[in-house]
Amino acid sequence: MTQVSVDIVSDIVCPWCWLGLRYWDQARALVPEIQTETLYRPFQLDGAIPPGGVAYKDYMKKKFGDGPDDRFKMMREHLEQAGPAAGITFRFSGIPVRPNTLNAHRVIRWAQGQDLGEAASERLHKAFFDDHLDIGDPAVLSQLAGEVGLDADIVASLLQTDQDSQAVLDEEQFYRRLGVQGVPCFIFNGQFAVSGAEAPEVLADAIRQAASLPQDNDDAG
Repeated sequence: MTQVSVDIVSDIVCPWCWLGLRYWDQARALVPEIQTETLYRPFQLDGAIPPGGVAYKDYMKKKFGDGPDDRFKMMREHLEQAGPAAGITFRFSGIPVRPNTLNAHRVIRWAQGQDLGEAASERLHKAFFDDHLDIGDPAVLSQLAGEVGLDADIVASLLQTDQDSQAVLDEEQFYRRLGVQGVPCFIFNGQFAVSGAEAPEVLADAIRQAASLPQDNDDAG
């Protein structure tokens, strides 16, 4: 079976990323004849947010404004309408905190090391957009890590250290240097990218395209 490796560069507080992850799941189902390996890569939309986070509504108002052309309001309404078709619920009005997401990306990194990256990414998105949990809070992150199969006590201990913080930052910078400026970004076999929460059919076509391209062969002379 042909295998395609896909790096998904995303941030947990990005609603388009959660939608994109659901579209990705649907896309894979459209091409069952092609095996896919999904790797979740970190991207912070705003790494300058303090560790304790900031008030969500104030942050979004400052970023997008609240005038007649309120972009956040239009984006929110579009996502709230598109979400149910993808099986997800966006509840923007009750989100209390816009967190710094470095620690959440560390948890996803650790989960991915145990083949739980997809489960961790999904749970963290739901925790933020639907459950209104503060995913910048180490106690919350430890609990969520336990829910997806990690050892919550070990995660809690690791979050008290800087373990893998620099690795996450370095990985993020690597993708920024590649030209990733917005997320989600799907990188197929390291050869080409699809940016944005594209429809499942578009992503499925990208999988087929990646499968048809020549692959690196270590035995090639």
